[in-house]
Amino acid sequence: MKNKVNSIKIGELKQKYPFIIDYFAANKLNVDGYEDYSFKEYLEHFTEEEKEQWAIDTEVLMEGLNLYINQMVEFLGIKEETSVKSLTILAGRDKSGNKEGFEKISIKSGEIISIVGPTGSGKSRLLADIEWAAQNDTPTGRTILINDEVPDKKWRFSSNNRLVAQLSQNMNFVMDLTVHEFLILHAKSRMVENEEEVVKNIIEEANNLAGEKFDLNTPITSLSGGQSRALMIADTAILSSSPIVLIDEIENAGIDRKKALHLLVSSDKVVLMATHDPILALMGDRRIVIKNGGIKDIIEISDEEKEVLFQLEKMDSVIQQMRNSLRNGEKLERCNNCYRN
Repeated sequence: MKNKVNSIKIGELKQKYPFIIDYFAANKLNVDGYEDYSFKEYLEHFTEEEKEQWAIDTEVLMEGLNLYINQMVEFLGIKEETSVKSLTILAGRDKSGNKEGFEKISIKSGEIISIVGPTGSGKSRLLADIEWAAQNDTPTGRTILINDEVPDKKWRFSSNNRLVAQLSQNMNFVMDLTVHEFLILHAKSRMVENEEEVVKNIIEEANNLAGEKFDLNTPITSLSGGQSRALMIADTAILSSSPIVLIDEIENAGIDRKKALHLLVSSDKVVLMATHDPILALMGDRRIVIKNGGIKDIIEISDEEKEVLFQLEKMDSVIQQMRNSLRNGEKLERCNNCYRN
């Protein structure tokens, strides 16, 4: 960070860390017109007489700005250079203590990995190992690497520096806020410049996912389970800085699953989802098979399975049409009419 303060232009620093204007104001430093200078160059433009007259100590101010930025970054939970190009899982053991059936799995940003297995087999445990960047210190003995390196401890133990956003099966809001108020608070915490535009994008994407539309004035406590999940998926894709997304049984959310996954992947995130849904399982680039608490197999999606997925999606389209007809109070037609325009 110190090197950045020494070399990056003030205009770039203000754009990346808007809060530094408070530091300048507190120290009575007028940097207007010096946006193309580094902070060090700006301080050096003062004459010795001016420095003495205004008690300008270059080293103290440089160190002070560096400390101020670090503290604010930590407080606001801004992630510094946490671009995730790959996530690697090193083998651990199953519930019987046997070594898992692989050496390592490397997952690249933009990939979708499905996790399948019987209820209680250990799918959620795998998600938890990834969320906490396990280092052979969980019951499975797995090790998680980020960009082929051991993750920084702050990513493991600091609530403000999380690499992972997890969307669990049960999501309930308890704050007495409207959707707009909730999203604005999140946008402000991320210090985005175009708050209203971002909020508008999130609500539009959420309504593309939700079975029943809602608006910005809707109290978040009155959202249905599907609406809540749609809102958080859109929020995660557009506003969350977490580069890894873990999803636990999205099929129970009452949302458009395919659109949800495409939205998350378009945000260049690593997506892992535990699922019992064959459509979701086949939508992944690969799937991890869990048995007895361990990873038993890793399966590449074949061309034959892609054809199976196509057939399943056709059947799912029929079910979606019927669901919409029921919601609208309509009578259901026989299946041979379900594809009618």
